Amino acid sequence: MYWRHVAHLLPLLAAILFAGACTKKTPTLNLLVWEGYADPSFVKAFEEQNHCKVSASYMGSSDELVAKLRGGSAGNYDVISPSSDVATSIVASGLAAPLDLSKIPTYSQLSPQLTSLPLVHANGQVYGVPFMWGPDPIIYDTTVFPTPPDSWSVFWDPKYKGKVAVWDDLSTVYMAAQVLGFDKPDPSRLYNLSDEQLEAVKKKLLELKPNIRKMWATGGELTNLFENHEVVIAMGWPLNTAELRKKNFPVEETIPKENTTGWIDHLMITAGSENKELATAFLEYMVQAKTQKLVTDVTRYVPANPQAAQFMTREDVKTLHLDDVDNYQKRLYFWQNVPRRAKYNEIWNEVKAAQ
Repeated sequence: MYWRHVAHLLPLLAAILFAGACTKKTPTLNLLVWEGYADPSFVKAFEEQNHCKVSASYMGSSDELVAKLRGGSAGNYDVISPSSDVATSIVASGLAAPLDLSKIPTYSQLSPQLTSLPLVHANGQVYGVPFMWGPDPIIYDTTVFPTPPDSWSVFWDPKYKGKVAVWDDLSTVYMAAQVLGFDKPDPSRLYNLSDEQLEAVKKKLLELKPNIRKMWATGGELTNLFENHEVVIAMGWPLNTAELRKKNFPVEETIPKENTTGWIDHLMITAGSENKELATAFLEYMVQAKTQKLVTDVTRYVPANPQAAQFMTREDVKTLHLDDVDNYQKRLYFWQNVPRRAKYNEIWNEVKAAQ
């Protein structure tokens, strides 16, 4: 009699167990990264290898990333891609987890010029892996500029009234400081300007306002501005140039005579991540030479792993300056920690608010 009762319950028990198995969720790795850093062309293979899902949110500026992390959202994200201007403060604020480099063997292949920088090193530990780097170039419509513009000062030319786009980011402050010569003789001064210099920058940017059609917040927004012929010249990213070329838009980019600022993006794991093992595996995958090549295909940024060059055409190696890295880097003033970041933002917000 007892066994008959149990037998009667077996289908019910099986159904409960099966339902339990179905509710076991696929782990999700949440990213807060720059556009282009979670493209299916390279993320899909990681998802398949690790039986997980990668879900990405995109940021429009370094300050947006920091605001989200400090605003209590740190636990919502597992992996972030801070640039070199905020990486140090993220580490100092305890928002990133130290890395176990024994689980990221490809770290040893990364460019020593990048891994030796003190940006993400603290207390004898490493908090981020260099991932991609590149410039903030002038991007221009070649039908309007058959010859490459050779100076940032072209942005102020009255001929281009309402036809210029600048990035809603402190990079525009650095650019105006370069036009004013505040980077001479020491480019690192761009990241520690005096009150007097910041006032001069503000005045210079206010003079630019009539020419500005839009202060763009996302890369997609800038690409659309060019496509719709709303702007003819802008400070942008190589990603914009790549996207516009795919659409057969007549576009080129250049670094002017004043040189330009540049950035080193790192991948970090947030201190609040509950998926640290999976996140570590993701960092390892993303810095492998083959993955880095796929990321450059999408973004046209320079890979932190020089071994990616072996998977590229000779033309790509040349375009990405992998054949002459040292000289190319001399033209880029890599973003550094900005000790008076709040003051810089105050100046920038005053420029934006001015009518």
